[in-house]
Amino acid sequence: MTTGAISERDYWARRAAEVGRMLGHEAWTPLDFFKAIRGDDPNRAVRDCARRTIGAARAAGLRVGIVSNELELFWGRSFMDRLELLREIDVLVDATHTGVLKPDPRAYRAALEALGVPAARALFVDDQPRNVEGARAVGMDAIFFELADPEGSFARVRARLGIDRFAPGEAS
Repeated sequence: MTTGAISERDYWARRAAEVGRMLGHEAWTPLDFFKAIRGDDPNRAVRDCARRTIGAARAAGLRVGIVSNELELFWGRSFMDRLELLREIDVLVDATHTGVLKPDPRAYRAALEALGVPAARALFVDDQPRNVEGARAVGMDAIFFELADPEGSFARVRARLGIDRFAPGEAS
């Protein structure tokens, strides 16, 4: 997946099938896999630093969007309906419905159009280097999100946006 030989969707389909077989399930899908690992409360999966960053962006008057390759496909509609953080998002562009996966330039352009901002005024954040490069290729500023350091990654996002002073519970 990281080299582009298979899509992220294909990677998760293979991973889900593999884990499903280990657990005695023959036809596990990514949705089955993620349902098994995430628990019943979708809000427990959201990091506090994500909430603070989105809150700070909104307090600063910025629009916030998500460009996802698999959100509804892998997590399910009922999970998303209960995920409180999604109520704070202005725009959700999900390849589950568009069929356009990052790093295809059309995914980023759809998000920019939905947000109503030019690429030069947007900051894209992702944990996949190829998606970060895809955003840069369409003229967006982009930050690689280091999964091993979520606090640091969100701090870099707030610093780049100049919104540290709006983050509740943090020093300015």
